[in-house]
Formats: sequence, C-alpha cells, structure tokens
Amino acid sequence: MIVITGATGRLGRGVVERLLARLPADRIGVSVRDPLKAQDLVDLGVRVRQGDFDDPASLAHAFEGASQVLVVSGPADARPHRTAIEAARAAGAERILYTSHMGANPASPFAPMPSHAETEQDLRASGVAFTALRNGFYATTAVHFVSQALQSGTLVAPEDGPVSWTAHADLTEVAAVALTEEGRLDGITPPLTGPESLDLADVAAIASDLTGRVITRVTVPDDEWVAGMVSHGAPEQQARFLLGMFEASRRGEFAEAGPALGELLGRKPIALRELLAATLTN
Repeated sequence: MIVITGATGRLGRGVVERLLARLPADRIGVSVRDPLKAQDLVDLGVRVRQGDFDDPASLAHAFEGASQVLVVSGPADARPHRTAIEAARAAGAERILYTSHMGANPASPFAPMPSHAETEQDLRASGVAFTALRNGFYATTAVHFVSQALQSGTLVAPEDGPVSWTAHADLTEVAAVALTEEGRLDGITPPLTGPESLDLADVAAIASDLTGRVITRVTVPDDEWVAGMVSHGAPEQQARFLLGMFEASRRGEFAEAGPALGELLGRKPIALRELLAATLTN
C-alpha cells in the first residue's frame, strides 16, 4: 500500500488523484488530521486514517501496512518530518518519499529551505530507500502576487530575483510517477522546475499583456516592506519570514530551470503564462 500524508491539502490531494488514475483505490491510503475532510476518498475506496505529525502513535496506525510513504512537507520545521520518517520506517515501509524543494539549503535566508535540507539529511540517515522530490517554487505564489496587483495596478515587493515558477499539477504528476515507476527517482532528485525563470517584473509584464491593464512593478526597501506588512496587520515575525523568500530569490536560490521535470513528464512543463491565462480569464 502507498500512503500519502496531507491528503486534504492541495499537493497531497493532487497526488492521490493522480494515483487513482494509475492504481486500484484499495492500494492507496492517506494520513490526514481530519478524516471527515476526506470522506469523498473513503467513498472511492481509499483507506483514510487519522494521522498527525505531532502524534507518533496516530502515525503508527495511519502508516500500518505501507510499502511506501509520501511525506508531504508542512511548516518550516524539520522535527515533524523527522517524526513521520521514523514512523514510516517503524511501520516497515520499504521506501520513503518527501516533498522537498529546489532551494533546499542549510544556509538559505528563507526558513523552509534549511528545514528541507535537514529533512533530506534525516532521510539519508534513515536506512530506508528514499526519494527527496526537489520541487520547484510553487507558481501559486506568483498568481497570488498578480491577484493583489490587479486591484491596485502595482506589484509592490522587495527586490527579488528570477524564480522557475512550477505548477502544482506537474508536481503531483511527477510524484505519482515516482511512486509507481520503481527506480525512476532515487535519492535526491534534480530540481523539478517550470520551463523558465522569471522575476516579478516579468510576472507583472505577463499579467499586463494578458489583462490589457498596466501593472507596474514597484520595488521597496526591505524594512519599508516589512513595516507596511505590519501596518496592515501582519505579525512582524511573519513579515520577516516572508522577506526571507525575496532574500533567497535575489541570491539565485530559485533560479534554475532544469530539464528533469519535463523529461519525467514526457512533455514541456506548464509555463507561468499558461497558469496566469487560465486564472485571470476565469
């Protein structure tokens, strides 16, 4: 049985849907915090069990009988992921997969990246076969920036750098490939990224072209941006957490647009322009 954690979230749910197109439902299990939110999966024949990274006993039950476990990454903290890895190993899983990130780096200023790097070390030390899916930066973040900018005509953010924005749909498909095609992906993968790297000025230009509205990219100093976030109700800690994303991007940590995702999919990955066109015209 293949068990997926976080199956009520966007990525985890997408992986389950991809697996259902490849495997009988009774070969798929999910570990979710609230099973009531996954009742539709129960109706499809998927095994649904309650599991929480903060409760190892619940994971022991959720992972029972698993041959493979996909640990969908959560908050910027490696400890819950370590708990899940240990629970998967204790349950007898022969392989553990983890949704890591292209920017996994212990020295990154963006907090999730050191967490991903630490979890990759935990996978190496687990003694179990593993795959760390180094996913590209989710394109939904760029879509969010554009949605806000359409209201004001300006995309206001700190200085940034190029990002290889990557579609959830492509990443869920490649995770299903990794889970069902033995040997295709072992260890730490190459970056699984979108087809091109674009900074926020590029994003604003694409959105302008698609909508016929002028969206201007406005760069503000880091501290000014943080102060603005706080003045609009964001906790300063959260604002500085998000600032780390811009700091990492301008260091080039999310810039690589490698070929691996397209090779695994057998087609060109979805471009940000396609995603924005689908979003902005609906």
